[in-house]
Amino acid sequence: MRYKLLLIVFFGTFPLATQLASAAPLAEEYLKTGQLSEGATALQAHLKKSPADDEARFGLGVIQFFQSFEHLGTNFYNYGLLTRSGFGNLPGRVSDFLPANPSPKTLSYTDFRQILQTWVNDLNAAEKTLSAIKDPDVKLPLPVMSIKVNLFGNGTLVDGSYLMGTVRTPEEQKLDSKFVIQFDRGDADWLAGYCNFLCAWGEVLLAIDGQEMFNCTAHLFFEKVETPYPFLVEGNRNFNSILGGPRGFNRPLISDILAFIHLWRFELKEPERMKTALAHLEDMQRHAKSMWKYYLAETDNENEWIPNPNQTGVLEIKVTQEMVDTWLVVVDEAGEVLQGKKLIPFWRGKPGTQGVNLRRVFTEPRKIDPFLWVQGTAAAPYLEKGTITDFASPEMWGRINRTFGRNNFFTLAFWFN
Repeated sequence: MRYKLLLIVFFGTFPLATQLASAAPLAEEYLKTGQLSEGATALQAHLKKSPADDEARFGLGVIQFFQSFEHLGTNFYNYGLLTRSGFGNLPGRVSDFLPANPSPKTLSYTDFRQILQTWVNDLNAAEKTLSAIKDPDVKLPLPVMSIKVNLFGNGTLVDGSYLMGTVRTPEEQKLDSKFVIQFDRGDADWLAGYCNFLCAWGEVLLAIDGQEMFNCTAHLFFEKVETPYPFLVEGNRNFNSILGGPRGFNRPLISDILAFIHLWRFELKEPERMKTALAHLEDMQRHAKSMWKYYLAETDNENEWIPNPNQTGVLEIKVTQEMVDTWLVVVDEAGEVLQGKKLIPFWRGKPGTQGVNLRRVFTEPRKIDPFLWVQGTAAAPYLEKGTITDFASPEMWGRINRTFGRNNFFTLAFWFN
């Protein structure tokens, strides 16, 4: 279910809805033809002439969101992300999804950081555009199955049918064009929230100093890398050779993987970025509250992406008032943790006596070592006495399990944002 929802976020893949009668938005032409750069330029020019057109602004934000992944995929392709040479004959259509570049450029650590920075910049641009939408009644109907993106960098445009690995008949393609989601003001907050979530991760990756890990292990992921250890790129890097072959175990490759695990400890290169990451998480929480304000105010019922309790959504998943109320409690509790008003329970020592102030992890950053975090010693500088978050209480999880189902909460949380 989680993986289907991931595909839906990009293209939509569930039961068909009727074609909306309204005129196609300006963004639709460019999204259906995969001309994202041209679309962004045209919509920006349009907004200069008509700055109050929030439908066009919404369309620009959607285009910019897709551009962030198009640029990311293009950069990975240009620098030779290992695909077939790293994993052999990939199953099904995965080989099509991840094409190998026959003439990749050499990747340096500076190049890798620039790839991340470009991705963050793109997402920031999309979030800024979406956050500027003011019209509470804005609508953006889009035929989501027909949206095309150069997602993997080799110039091949892919849509929802391609990602699902299905061959569509002409009749099915016509039906795809009629699968329209009526995105509205709440959905603008929904997408802006996801932009903030992804930006937060990008800022954390840019905050750390990953030079040593890159020097020692980047060859596991890219064809040509700039490393002080050229011998690393000379061996067999195909993961299918790990367990043996004509020469037995691939010991060099095994040692490279162990080195990758061993190097999961990072000094900070740009510690101020951790505060920026926190700001993105706080904005994500703000958008999560705002989107439900708009969803609950809706009185229509038109091909909803996320419906309120009185609507029917295109995913045909019933959203109850109890689900909304419980989710908003979860969102509020997350805000309390991000603000440092409540603490994450510490997993060592006597239970309930102290907790981790997550806010200080971002505002007072130190060397990041996941293994020492698991052990507990890396958390020691952030331990405080105070109110422990309700996320640690059986009552909270009992309510969540009763409302969403024991195995459904995290899948629906991915959808709810």
